[in-house]
Amino acid sequence: MDMASKNSSKQKLIGVVGAGSFGVAIANMLAEKNEVMLYARKEEVIEEINQEHSASGRPLHESIRGTFSAEELCQSCEVLFFMIPSSAFLEVVRKFAPYLYPYHLIIHGTKGLAINLPEGKTLESVQSLKRSQILTMSEVILQETVAVRVGCLAGPNISKELSLGQPAATVVASRYNEVILEGQKLLRSERFQVYGNSDIIGVELSGVLKNIIAIAAGALAGLGLGENAKGLLISRGMVEMVHLSKALGGSVQSVIGLAGVGDLVTTCNSVDSRNFTVGYRLAKGETLDQILETMEEVAEGVNTIRVINAFLKTAGIRAPITENLHRVLFEDLSIEESLQFLMKYPFSVDVDFV
Repeated sequence: MDMASKNSSKQKLIGVVGAGSFGVAIANMLAEKNEVMLYARKEEVIEEINQEHSASGRPLHESIRGTFSAEELCQSCEVLFFMIPSSAFLEVVRKFAPYLYPYHLIIHGTKGLAINLPEGKTLESVQSLKRSQILTMSEVILQETVAVRVGCLAGPNISKELSLGQPAATVVASRYNEVILEGQKLLRSERFQVYGNSDIIGVELSGVLKNIIAIAAGALAGLGLGENAKGLLISRGMVEMVHLSKALGGSVQSVIGLAGVGDLVTTCNSVDSRNFTVGYRLAKGETLDQILETMEEVAEGVNTIRVINAFLKTAGIRAPITENLHRVLFEDLSIEESLQFLMKYPFSVDVDFV
């Protein structure tokens, strides 16, 4: 390799924000082709990244270096991957906002929703939400920063399997084709296929809504109810995802693609999924508070159920699985009663959206 091309390949630093399980998995995949700078909030994690080549015990590629400076990351990297839980998303985006410019290209991998409420209001105090008050993560980035070229990463991507190099695929969605092409170029490998989709809202919503159904799948498993019940839940869950996605501005195609049904089937069968675990433990008799206290990383589905339940009050549609899970999580309905209610629900048509 001649010196010039060696230098040009050296200069391309890719930024990853967030050193959790998914952030580490993506950073390692990116590091196969480019040098990566990994941002974490805690100084001790950065020391571990730079000295031990690991983050919270998760092994890291030798070429990844850590920083806890948002400014350094933004100055060094044009392409940034935001891999942070939705509960911290707004705070982290605001921290990065002063250092972001329109030339930055941001792809996030966060499956969650944020809400836009008047000062002093909380989700508990407002009861109902309009679509304009619900933000997907790309909408948060566009609202809080001057970045324009924004994309998201979604699909059946269990971090543990990605870290083991098992075959998988993802969707990079963006309104901008260059974001999709950049994401494909950086991430695609023999073990990882990357599809493109221009319906970013639909792809984000698919990744978010499937977490609700995953909690229900965990509950079915916890009750020991078998594969027929799971097949019923996944197919009804997909129909519910389609209706909710349409009401929130996404397309049917995204829900029946990799980021929707692909991720739905994976998460509903995954004992490693945090959302599945919440449902499973609920069915075994634990309370939501007991479960959340002992979980290391947040199960996004719990917040999603609250947001969607509040949205249903203004949307004029029914979403029986979501509504029932809300009653189980926050209104003391038992899982058994909820299941009986769902079995008696008067669904007359199997598929009504094609």
